[in-house]
Amino acid sequence: MEQRVTLITLGVSDLARSKAFYEALGWQGQEVQETVFFQAGGLGLVLWGRDKLAADCGLEAGKEPPAFGGIVLAHNVRDDSEVDDLLAAARAAGGTVTKPAALNEIGFYSAAFTDPDGHAWEIAHNPGFPLAEDGTLTLPDFGRP
Repeated sequence: MEQRVTLITLGVSDLARSKAFYEALGWQGQEVQETVFFQAGGLGLVLWGRDKLAADCGLEAGKEPPAFGGIVLAHNVRDDSEVDDLLAAARAAGGTVTKPAALNEIGFYSAAFTDPDGHAWEIAHNPGFPLAEDGTLTLPDFGRP
């Protein structure tokens, strides 16, 4: 298996509501056969009905999402003010702020919110993870000084 992720699919309870939420954040998606696709840098973010996604994976869907499903999507930005702006946009779009913007214990500025289906997002400005002009993140070599 090559070391890459090509698509992240979020199981949602109301496709129209979720599509409207991400569009309110400025994302542009395409709806095809009850599925919404967003180009997100070099990968795709997909919204699909929770029950359909579970069935497609051979799993049984629960009635309610867990309090925390063990996955957080992250959106790194170029400066602290972008963290504040995106957090405000998420709140205005119907998201729930779960962690106000602040310097975190590691020393960079971040915040967190959940979308209408409880999917967690971190917004962070981490100068140690610089972004290319096109938004691509390349992890630093942690083994070198």
